[in-house]
Amino acid sequence: MSDLSDLGERKKLYQLLGDLPDRDRPVLSQLISREEREKYILEKLILDLNGVEPVPAYFITPRNVEGKAPVILYNHSHGGNYHIGKDELLQGASYQYRKPYAEELTGQGYAVLCIDEWGFGERRGRTEGEIFKEMLWKGQVMWGMMVYDSIKAVDYLQTRDDVDRERIGTLGMSMGSTKAWWLAALDDRVRVCVDICCMTDFQSLIDARGLDGHGIFYYVPNLLKHFTTARINALIRPRPHLSLNGIYDRLTPAKGLDIIDEELKKVYREAGAEERFRLQKYPVAHLETAQMRAEAIKFLKKWL
Repeated sequence: MSDLSDLGERKKLYQLLGDLPDRDRPVLSQLISREEREKYILEKLILDLNGVEPVPAYFITPRNVEGKAPVILYNHSHGGNYHIGKDELLQGASYQYRKPYAEELTGQGYAVLCIDEWGFGERRGRTEGEIFKEMLWKGQVMWGMMVYDSIKAVDYLQTRDDVDRERIGTLGMSMGSTKAWWLAALDDRVRVCVDICCMTDFQSLIDARGLDGHGIFYYVPNLLKHFTTARINALIRPRPHLSLNGIYDRLTPAKGLDIIDEELKKVYREAGAEERFRLQKYPVAHLETAQMRAEAIKFLKKWL
């Protein structure tokens, strides 16, 4: 699916993510419980993704599904809600459209996997700053370890007999949005990417003095020497990619959205896949509206 230039770019991007665990280490899983809810079946899991600490996860499937289901790797947001983590999938968040994605996605026939990120949900106990600093001392990059977990989560999905391995998508808002496009850029097993409210052009963020709007987890040493946001996202082409953003969102300066949109339209056009990329802007701040939700679901239904 990737040409040689993309493979080289992916390798370079991955190498910026610090000292990571072995990419080929096996993924182990433990089923904690299985619960039949009104609209879906919920599995609570413990995954061994990184060999450092266990990763609690939810895997949900639609009720009465037949055969292998397409699956979404859902990336939860930040919002300072360290106690929530993966529960956002089930409960939603104040800045999301009111219907939780667990109900939304299973209602469309998708299975969904969501893990707790470092320091969130059942992985909380250390602060984000504490985790970042310890990793820095050890030659690790917090964002790298977060992205690594998601790549290994895709490995886990490959082991499930109830998943259509050729129909894996990823979706998220805010921190989860950034995770979605990084993951899709690095792992072409992800066939569709939908990111909501965090397509941030790095230089435009610097120009707007918006660096403090993003958590410390977000920053990768030496990244700007080698990559722009558009250059990372270009690694997703020609796979379908929808980006939904608010023009009043301080985390995504409007000038930067225009820069990314122009560059990615060009690379998709050159790849003969112009219809597979859309960056849409709405007159809102850091908020997922009903219209944005409808567009996300429509895009997934078309391409996954």
